Amino acid sequence: MAKDKIAYVCSNCGQESAKWIGKCPSCGQWNTFKEIRVSNDTGSQAARSAAQSLRSTLGGKSRPQPLRDISSQESPRIDMTDSELNRVLGGGLVPGSIVLLGGEPGIGKSTLTLQTILNMSSHQILYVSGEESAHQLKMRADRIGKGDSDHVMILCETSLENIFAQIKEMRPDIVIIDSIQTISTEEVESSPGSLSQVRECASALLRFSKSSGIPVIMIGHITKEGTLAGPKILEHIVDTVIQFEGDQHYMYRILRSIKNRFGSTSELGIYEMQQNGLRPVSNPSELLLTQDHEGLSGVAITAAIEGIRPFLLETQALVSTAAYGTPQRSATGFDHRRLNMLLAVLEKRVGFKLMQKDVFVNIAGGLRVTDMAMDLSIIAAVLSSNVDTAIEPGWCMAGEVGLSGEVRPINRIEQRVAEAEKLGFSHIIIPKNNYSSLNLKNHQIQIHPVRKVEEALRELFG
Repeated sequence: MAKDKIAYVCSNCGQESAKWIGKCPSCGQWNTFKEIRVSNDTGSQAARSAAQSLRSTLGGKSRPQPLRDISSQESPRIDMTDSELNRVLGGGLVPGSIVLLGGEPGIGKSTLTLQTILNMSSHQILYVSGEESAHQLKMRADRIGKGDSDHVMILCETSLENIFAQIKEMRPDIVIIDSIQTISTEEVESSPGSLSQVRECASALLRFSKSSGIPVIMIGHITKEGTLAGPKILEHIVDTVIQFEGDQHYMYRILRSIKNRFGSTSELGIYEMQQNGLRPVSNPSELLLTQDHEGLSGVAITAAIEGIRPFLLETQALVSTAAYGTPQRSATGFDHRRLNMLLAVLEKRVGFKLMQKDVFVNIAGGLRVTDMAMDLSIIAAVLSSNVDTAIEPGWCMAGEVGLSGEVRPINRIEQRVAEAEKLGFSHIIIPKNNYSSLNLKNHQIQIHPVRKVEEALRELFG
């Protein structure tokens, strides 16, 4: 038998090299080349026949066709029976698409997938598990309360050739792969989870999905850096990449769309972790707002937008005298660099001296929000804590703050005002440039347009 050969593959773009190099000549990334072992042996007859069977399962060669003959009519999407998941996917699961679901260990990826497909009783679904046994999946289904379902078939297998053989025999409507890092093919001589195995298995699943029209949902691991494990080309191969995230110390989980060829990437779904699974949260504002902050300083309510969805958040701040020489600046759920910029605006434009103060900012509920309209609430909460004066109940705000201290206009102002009014708020501060676009006849809430940060603080504190 010939000796195995060592090769090096870039984990970011898949570029191969005969020797290790520091910088990838293809994508320009540093220290991304990983060692793989390539067999010089042509393989056994069983491996060759399995590879031929796999290629025949995936279909033959395709032929070019004129653009005018290609239908542009979209196929009806598959309803996932989950309003949050449907929103993040762009309206449902597209037939023939391939979706990658990533997240930290124990965050609830398998639970979310299993409880979703258990509710889809009108579809035949094949659940391929490479990590858990059938007994473990049965126990989880019993905990969810759907252990007697007969439309979900469980297959505990890690060989891609055997998986395709079962798919060819069963012809399911949807295929679930849990997880892609545990699947291996005999065409590649390396261990499951290696760069070459993940790349080849994902490519084979992509060809199968596109040729058969059967959607595939793959669950993926993430690395300690928080990125999806495997080559970067894995994210390029799939149609949709969704990330399941959240703090395990909180009950909320966030489902974000990172890449979506069939919908928006700014959508967000919120779930609440319960004993019997994950519950979709249709109105997150009521859960994210605590009702016992009346009379407490350092708390401000903001009307934020994620995707097309408005909800109200509680912004908390604590300002105290620095105990050491260097004051601390800490932000949880908010961009740390933007917090430093807002504090500089407060000091330079408004005149509040925070140079020798520790400032801590937190977004209640464990959420991470990137909406620029939170700037005004961050400044209000910091100032409220600094002067130890509570903001009156019934007030909320939304506005982006510029470097010169101006309150800049924001998008979807009508939805923000409507959400605040629906939850019983009586006053809202908005940018003056957004005031003219509002239809005041539709709102009973009192609207306070401001042009500068000083005007907003004067409205709040007098």
